[in-house]
Amino acid sequence: MDSRPLAEKLRPEKLSAVIGQEHLIDSGKIINEIISKKQPTSLILWGPPGSGKTTLARIIAKETGAEFIELSAVSAGKADVMKVIRHAEQNRRLGMQTILFVDEIHRFNKAQQDAFLPYVEDGTINLIGATTENPSFEIINPLLSRSRVLVLNPLSIKEIEEIIKNGAQSLKINAKVLNGKNIELIAELSAGDARVALGNLELAHQLANGKAITKDIIETAAQKRVPGYDKKGESHYNVISAFIKSMRGGDSTAALYYLARMIQAGEDPKFIARRMIIFASEDIGMAAPAALNIAVSTFLAVERIGLPEAQYNLYHCATVLSKAPKSREIASAMNRAVDTAQKYPDLPVPLQLRNAPTNLMKDLGYGKGTKWKAGFKHPDGFMPKEIEGLDFFSEN
Repeated sequence: MDSRPLAEKLRPEKLSAVIGQEHLIDSGKIINEIISKKQPTSLILWGPPGSGKTTLARIIAKETGAEFIELSAVSAGKADVMKVIRHAEQNRRLGMQTILFVDEIHRFNKAQQDAFLPYVEDGTINLIGATTENPSFEIINPLLSRSRVLVLNPLSIKEIEEIIKNGAQSLKINAKVLNGKNIELIAELSAGDARVALGNLELAHQLANGKAITKDIIETAAQKRVPGYDKKGESHYNVISAFIKSMRGGDSTAALYYLARMIQAGEDPKFIARRMIIFASEDIGMAAPAALNIAVSTFLAVERIGLPEAQYNLYHCATVLSKAPKSREIASAMNRAVDTAQKYPDLPVPLQLRNAPTNLMKDLGYGKGTKWKAGFKHPDGFMPKEIEGLDFFSEN
């Protein structure tokens, strides 16, 4: 009896069976090219858990005929690495290539990463490192320069649903036992992680014991209450609306509650960060101009760090924006400017403001009276005569 977890049983062994990561595996893309030319190379695979890093490394080894040796940086040390190197040197003498796959390579310190350099350099090993952390910060530059960094994306809901359907077929689960709505539910709870999705499916199947797999069973299997949140439906818009309105109203507790709901439901943290960037200008604006810097910095932090650690940045930013003074001055001025530009789209630029690169233009009055002086106010003003006197920052 095969006692391996379902995720391991269903791990693809050919590139054609891989779901997702088309930007790396489609015809003409880098991993497809590596396999078709049977020329393994050193890679750093950067992506979230369950996105296929180990699977792709194993397929590359199998399809290129290289021996695959796997280490985890959590438990392996330099002695383990050198043992693999000695084995790889024997393989090389026999004309065989060796792929050393290091899971969570970012956990190796600088000295441990340095140990790979001469053997990657001379081709003794083809190193494939897998990491969930940004290689720019976690992998030493000499190793990065000798490797190709490939970014793996989180699997989409549709891709996870396809994987779950394959798992259901393997477990001989029919549509009566697991309907489409609950397949989607398992997928949403997986947060783009195929391994988590298949693990939850397998446990739910065991808990159901031949009966229908219900929402309650899925909740139990996933060990979390299913949030009342549909990223494609009304609840998605209601919760983000409540989040924005709570910050606008200065209720930081409510804002953090709705933020927590979105994160728990698997909302894209970059979506939340983008909305806070908009809020910083639209609702705070000139009342606290530095809020925009904080919001942009939060987006960069989310992009570079990722969840779960980036939660600190999201909660920090939401609290600052909630407690900051509010002003609609920028939004109102923007709307008035847009309306005016739409109403008067072709008014000629006043002569005194025009560029004057030639003597003829100067003779015609281009740039006349303009002085290169900080804060200089031209006596003829800056607006076209037809709309002279407009003030976008006045309520009148």
